[in-house]
Amino acid sequence: MGAAVLVPVKAFSRAKLRLAPALDGPARADLARRMADHVVATAAPLPVSVVCDDAEVATWASAAGATVVWTPGRGLDGAVSAGVRHLAGLGVDRVVVAHADLPLARSLPELAPGAGVTLVPDRHGDGTNVAVVPAAAGFRFAYGPGSFARHRREATRLGLGLSVVRVPELAWDVDVPADLALPHLPVLPCR
Repeated sequence: MGAAVLVPVKAFSRAKLRLAPALDGPARADLARRMADHVVATAAPLPVSVVCDDAEVATWASAAGATVVWTPGRGLDGAVSAGVRHLAGLGVDRVVVAHADLPLARSLPELAPGAGVTLVPDRHGDGTNVAVVPAAAGFRFAYGPGSFARHRREATRLGLGLSVVRVPELAWDVDVPADLALPHLPVLPCR
């Protein structure tokens, strides 16, 4: 079946809490939704699945044309793993896991071809903003601080080839107020 994109999306009302010093709750929820919209749009023409455990996000994902993979109570690592397994069960060969907070994202399908694992680190070289994995490889996701190094080790553990791709548009994620400072971010609120 080729490749598909998987986007983990947290409840919009609980997303981006570390931005609270700069944005109130409704503004954070709006920003999270707009960034997720953007990431899903950049997946075309690949099919998109959204892993979530929130009814509002599930409704949004369906309206955006994505398939919903319901993953309650699993946390980010468990939800992504469940989503990859779900896609493998549908016959997908490669999964592009792209986080929903990449306001400059573009051309996610360009990362799908190849074999082994492709990782796109954040601009600090610490986190993993995009991971492309063989769907049936049993890749263990380990997000959070230092995830890029852990994901590199996981590719080695599985004996999979590893490509590291540094794409500025995919390296810029939004986690803390300083991340809002880039003036040309197309989906960020005016300050």
